[in-house]
Amino acid sequence: MQEVISINDLKKTYIMGTEQVHALQSITLDVKRNEYMALMGPSGSGKSTLMNLLGCLDTPTSGDYYLNGANVSVMTDSELAEIRNKEIGFVFQTFNLLPRLSTLDNVSLPLVYAGMSKSERDDRAESVLASVGLADRITHKPNELSGGQRQRVAIARALVNNPAIILADEPTGNLDTKTSIEIMEIFERIHENGNTIIVVTHEPDIAEHCHRIVRLRDGLVETDILNENIIKASDPSHRYNIK
Repeated sequence: MQEVISINDLKKTYIMGTEQVHALQSITLDVKRNEYMALMGPSGSGKSTLMNLLGCLDTPTSGDYYLNGANVSVMTDSELAEIRNKEIGFVFQTFNLLPRLSTLDNVSLPLVYAGMSKSERDDRAESVLASVGLADRITHKPNELSGGQRQRVAIARALVNNPAIILADEPTGNLDTKTSIEIMEIFERIHENGNTIIVVTHEPDIAEHCHRIVRLRDGLVETDILNENIIKASDPSHRYNIK
């Protein structure tokens, strides 16, 4: 199974006055296409730093990060911006929707930068909104939606460009338990459709929905395990393309 992410000896050091803070000491990690992974760790473990690097929001101090075969660790800011728009779908805890735009326009916004015509943008946005159960909410503004519906809009926006990976940062952090479960069920369906998903979370019950759980501590990978509860309940050859 082809690797969509390949990280080798990735390090990130911040200069804080006269001190150096080693947020990532050395991370080597591969993520295969169609994996569904949770990234966990306590405060200060480096998971937020790693998420920013995976999302091409920051660059490493040293080491290599390949996304779909391209070494993004050496790219310029403009090149990183293009990679973010084409290859990464973001889902944030706070939804990050534009309040004056309709659901349809929020979802189709990434396609504007892709140079797609308005009719094509609208068709694609309507299709992904239908896939997350919001076909009847395309004209609504964010303040006319519930928290769970707003997160569905954010998920649809993340999917609209057919990205290489979906990167979800605490996607259920602002939701109640019932809605959180519904959102994680949507991620499961997205994964079943072939998408690669990385969920950054500090909640064990959310991580339990994922098929692989990577825990960081002190800027290093502490554990990297398959979720046996999920594996046993599903067909391994389907989930991981085991021959």
